[in-house]
Parts: sequence; C-alpha cells; structure tokens
Amino acid sequence: MYMTHEDKHEYRFETHGPKYLTVGPNVDLGVVVITPGEHHPCHKHVKQEESFLGLEGECAVYVDGERVVIKPGTYLRCDPNEAHYFRNETDTPFKAVFIKAPHLEEKDSVYIDWEPGQPFIKEDA
Repeated sequence: MYMTHEDKHEYRFETHGPKYLTVGPNVDLGVVVITPGEHHPCHKHVKQEESFLGLEGECAVYVDGERVVIKPGTYLRCDPNEAHYFRNETDTPFKAVFIKAPHLEEKDSVYIDWEPGQPFIKEDA
C-alpha cells in the first residue's frame, strides 16, 4: 500500500506547475496548476497516454492543434503521440489531476516547436 497527501509534495515552480504524488510502479499521478496567462509548451509522449481531470478554473488545451477547454469535472485523455499544449486564457488559476501510464523509467516527452495560430502538422511517431 502507498498513501500520501497532496500537501506533502511540492510544485515544480513553488506555487504552480506539476506536483507528482506518485511516480510508478504502474502510473505517474499528480496535480498541476497553471496560472493565468501561463502556458506549457507543446509536447507528446511516445509510449505513455496522459489524462487530465479538471478540478478548478479552466484551461485551453490544444490537442494536435485542435482547441478544447477543460473545466471542473472535464476528463481529457491524450493518447501516445498526440501533441498537447496548455494555455490558461483566464484570470484565475487552473488545477487538474494528471495521470501518465504506463510508468516508464526513461523520459517519454518529446517537445514540439508549435504554438496556437501556427499550422499544425502531425509528426510521425
């Protein structure tokens, strides 16, 4: 058994960014806070799927260039090789649970030079 509490973990950037609550053995799980006006660069995972469950606020997510909005209660799954870019276009923080599966020992993120407004060209796996 493994049990923890969110308060026992730290955000990557002190008050925001990702905060991992568990890394492995089967999944990586945490919470992420994206502040107003902040964005997270476009990236994909080669072998992992990444899921998000909105808790607070809302955030625009561009999946393979298509804009969707996550709000409290919204669940979004990005399959392996689906590029995703987050931008908080509101004046309130956005908070979500994220899950990456399966857990991998090696880094699985590939960053893509893309931002909204540019044409999106799907890269091969």
